[in-house]
Amino acid sequence: MQPLRRKSLWLALSASWLLLVLLGVFPLLRLAVPSRPQPGASPGWPRWLDAALLQSFSQPGEPSGDAPPRPQGPRRGSCTWDTCVDTSRCKDGLTVFAYPAAGLTSERHRGVLASLEGSRLLTSSPAEACLLLLLCWDSPAGRCSPGPPPWNAGRNHLVLRLHPAPCPGASQLGQAMVAEASPKVDTFRPRFDVALPLLPEAHPLRGGAPGQLWQHSPQPGIALLALAEKMGRWRVVADIGSPAWGWDGHCEQDPGPEPTRPGERPPNATFCLIPGLRTEAWRFLQALQAGCIPVLLSPCWELPFSEVIDWTKAAIVADDRLLLQVLAALQEMSPARVLALRQQSQFLWDAYFSSVEKVIRTTLEIIQGRIPGAPAQPSLLWNSPPGALLALPTFSLSPQDFPFYHLQLGSRPEGRFSALIWVGTPGQAPLKLIQAVAGSQHCAQILVLWSSERPVPSRWPETAVPLTVIEGHRKVSDRFFPYSAVSTDAILSLQGHVSLSTSEVDFAFVVWQSFPERMVGFLTWSHFWDEARGGWGYTAEMANEFSMVLSTAAFYHRYYHTLFTHSLPKAMKTLADEAPTCVDVLMNFLVAAVTKLPPIKVPYSKQHLGAAALAPGPGTESQPPDPDCINQMATEFGHMPLVSSRVRLDPVLFKDPVSVQRKKYRSLEKP
Repeated sequence: MQPLRRKSLWLALSASWLLLVLLGVFPLLRLAVPSRPQPGASPGWPRWLDAALLQSFSQPGEPSGDAPPRPQGPRRGSCTWDTCVDTSRCKDGLTVFAYPAAGLTSERHRGVLASLEGSRLLTSSPAEACLLLLLCWDSPAGRCSPGPPPWNAGRNHLVLRLHPAPCPGASQLGQAMVAEASPKVDTFRPRFDVALPLLPEAHPLRGGAPGQLWQHSPQPGIALLALAEKMGRWRVVADIGSPAWGWDGHCEQDPGPEPTRPGERPPNATFCLIPGLRTEAWRFLQALQAGCIPVLLSPCWELPFSEVIDWTKAAIVADDRLLLQVLAALQEMSPARVLALRQQSQFLWDAYFSSVEKVIRTTLEIIQGRIPGAPAQPSLLWNSPPGALLALPTFSLSPQDFPFYHLQLGSRPEGRFSALIWVGTPGQAPLKLIQAVAGSQHCAQILVLWSSERPVPSRWPETAVPLTVIEGHRKVSDRFFPYSAVSTDAILSLQGHVSLSTSEVDFAFVVWQSFPERMVGFLTWSHFWDEARGGWGYTAEMANEFSMVLSTAAFYHRYYHTLFTHSLPKAMKTLADEAPTCVDVLMNFLVAAVTKLPPIKVPYSKQHLGAAALAPGPGTESQPPDPDCINQMATEFGHMPLVSSRVRLDPVLFKDPVSVQRKKYRSLEKP
């Protein structure tokens, strides 16, 4: 009987313990681990965007019944692209008519409309436009402006609000799309409205300041957290586990170091903890520029451009009720993950948020991707450098066709190039140059762009590769037109007066295959800041440092011809035509602005390039440009994009004291 009584007692205790677990512990777990969303239901903003980091409590979904539910108001109408847009007006793609800025006094408003003037999407006829752009429907003071006369219940209209709207607008906006700064989650219409960033009043209209990341990885002694306080301040917390950490969501209870001044940028911290209130949305952009990883606590506003930007790569969205778990997870984050998040934040800032012009262009590109049959960039182009604004869909929709994504895709450029030889004044056929280039094992074709007043010669040398003569319009910018005759990704840009050897061409092309996004050339210039003149200067002297390679003889990807022709303002191409020495500067500005990288220099024989390319005279547009040209370009770009370098890539055993028979590119060392 005794063993039986003991067995009964153990069974009773076990049943009691199991009952306690079921009734008492599981509700607590449901607090920490939200239930999974139901299939087909819209989960809204996930509580955690980084599931790999927060594995134990990262499932998005609605909170359990033990926790107060998040308010989910009704969405503003039920508009979609199919129901509230007359798609018959968009058969030819996205065209935009912008209502004039009558009565607007804000400099930003006028700047927004001015930034659209050079857009390829702008049209002057509202009847022909797919989209009618109305700027600033609501005033900052809270007064609601009426719609334009042909309002048509807002159909095919885009209302652009650069600040959070004080007006409810549901009845006024009708079927209009709304591009609004930090829209509320419960009124935002996904894939119809567009979420904009909340920009400060002094945000640059063009160009924009670069990111402010001081160090690219966390270092010992760097503060872990910066807390967003009232009055626009930031407070640094160096050690979350210290007794000084007692934050419960109210910044005035933090006894840590002195906060920053109101309006100052965030300190050099790894994470920026930002409350989810809509009034704090401007801090998100501030943290992004500083390279401080935004940690958003239950934001009630839609993240900017969330339709195309994958914010899991640059920010962390967390539930404010799980603050202790958040802090513990941040402390355990690996340095590699921190580095990736900070680098992505800098890329997104520069690509889409650093100027008002980029914000407007991004908005229009998102809307263009919604049009059925219109080219729309894949996610890789939006979320990888240089970004979708610089990966034109009119060129291609495949990332493999661009020079920027070979590393991510594990691919390599094709092993052939097209030589584009520009012949200007005096118009002599470059016979020796053609023979040298045609002798390259990598040459696929030779195109001669004849821009001389003299007639085209009737006889040309016989070559092992096809040779085509194209008659130009005697403009220097013709060199960078996207000719359909170019059949390869790589272009060897040459001028007719240059002399190159086959070995020099072969080695330069092999180097370019490893760096297809950069310019690879032989002759270089360098820019510098001239304190005496208060502007940018240049030097063509041979030195260890350089920032430009001459397109007189250089390899680059053919996509830059498309960018040069279709993305640069007309005024800049006109400047290059009027001052031909500026064309090299303009091409280097363009490539540097896209890649944020310097060009690459390769060796050459001075007897071939030195005297011919640098000597001023008729037909040699490679002499150094006027400094005013560089300053005008910097003004047009809004910043100085050129990056200096001290790297020159040489062949193995180059100029080493070994037998010449052991060297592959022997002619490079001939005196």
